[in-house]
Amino acid sequence: MLEPISSRRNPLVRQARALRQRKARQETGLFLVEGVHHVGEAVEAGWEIETLLYAPELLTSDFARQLVDEQSRHGLRVATLTSNLFIDLADKDNPQGILAVVRQRQLTLEHITAENFHFGAAIVSPQDPGNVGTILRTLDAVGADGLFLLDPLTGAGSGVELYHPSVVRASMGTLFWKPVVRASFDEFVQWAHHNGCRIIGSSAHASTDYRNVQPANVPTVLLLGSEQKGLTPEQLAACELVVSLPMRGRASSLNLAVAAGILFYALMEEK
Repeated sequence: MLEPISSRRNPLVRQARALRQRKARQETGLFLVEGVHHVGEAVEAGWEIETLLYAPELLTSDFARQLVDEQSRHGLRVATLTSNLFIDLADKDNPQGILAVVRQRQLTLEHITAENFHFGAAIVSPQDPGNVGTILRTLDAVGADGLFLLDPLTGAGSGVELYHPSVVRASMGTLFWKPVVRASFDEFVQWAHHNGCRIIGSSAHASTDYRNVQPANVPTVLLLGSEQKGLTPEQLAACELVVSLPMRGRASSLNLAVAAGILFYALMEEK
C-alpha cells in the first residue's frame, strides 16, 4: 500500500485547493464535494467523479469505506491523504475524511419541457450561496421539478455560482438530483411562454395574499428576486400573478430561502 500523501505541493492536493476558488472552477469545469453524504449522493446520482481524496484515520463511516473500496475497484482515481493534510484541505471543522473532485454539468433551457416540468422556482441574481442551496433542498422536499438561476436583462453572470462550495453543502445532495438551469431573464420568459408555463412573482408590495392563489393545471414557476433588490418592475410585469407574504411584526422582510419555502408548500398544495 502506498504511503498517504502528506505534501501540500502534491498536484492532486493543489488542484483540490484551487477549486475553492471560482476562477479554477470556471477554467476546469470541476468542483469539490465534501462529506460522506454529499459524495455518496454524487456517486449514486451518476455524476462524473474525477478523483476521490480520503484520510483513512478520519473515515469512521462503514458506508464511506465501502464507497471508497467500490470506486477504487471500478478504476476511479483514489488518493489517500494524511489526517493533518486532509484537515488542512477541508472546508469545515471536524471533517469526515472524504471529498471528491466532480465534473460540472451545464444544463440549458432545452433540457426542461412541459413533459418533465410541472412546478419549480426561478431566482434573479441571488447573492447568497447558502440561500440557493437551501432553496434547492426545499424544492426537492416538496417534490418540485427544477430551479432556474437567472441573470437580469443586463449584467450577465452577476448571481451566485451554482458550484460554489456553500451551495453544494446547503443543498444536502439535492444538487445531484434536481436540474438547475442558468439563463438570462429574457430567455427564461420566452421558454415559459413556449411551454405554457405560468409565472408567479413574489413582492412585499403585492396586493394578493399567497394563500389566495387559485389552482391552475398548468406548469408553474415561482419567480423570486435577489435578497437585496427583489424583482424589478419589468420582471414583475412578466408575471401572470404577484403574491405577498403578510408581515405582522416589526420585521419588514423574510430571508429569501425561508420565504421561498413557505411559498413552495402553499403553491404545491393547490396542485
